[in-house]
Amino acid sequence: MKILIINGPNLNLLGKRQPEIYGNQSFESYFSGLQSMFPDDPLEYFQSNHEGDLIDKLHDEGFSMDGIILNAGGYSHTSVALADAVASISTPVVEVHISNIYAREDFRRHSYLTNPCVKCLIGFGLDGYRMAVEYLKATSD
Repeated sequence: MKILIINGPNLNLLGKRQPEIYGNQSFESYFSGLQSMFPDDPLEYFQSNHEGDLIDKLHDEGFSMDGIILNAGGYSHTSVALADAVASISTPVVEVHISNIYAREDFRRHSYLTNPCVKCLIGFGLDGYRMAVEYLKATSD
């Protein structure tokens, strides 16, 4: 199963940024381990701090991948355009949030991505990505 992980703004700083919220591990390090857990499933990774790049990636890959895992970071709470992009593609998308957005600031408690996504995993730390891969594999045709 070919799965693309897309991370949005500031997630390039995982392991450095607010470790009390996001942990001490870089995403690149975590992604290596994730690839080892699923050796028969090609996993790809893309990160951008730019909303348009995330939308372009969804458009480019959203008809050829078997699944997409999307952590849009702060754009989850602000971007109708990203939600529209998810709704416009045929590939199922799982929304992931490392922290529990419902236990944080009020503005983080709403995500525009939840409705167009097939599943939402919130507050499981980096393990949410593994859970998303397992979900996509379990629900694939």
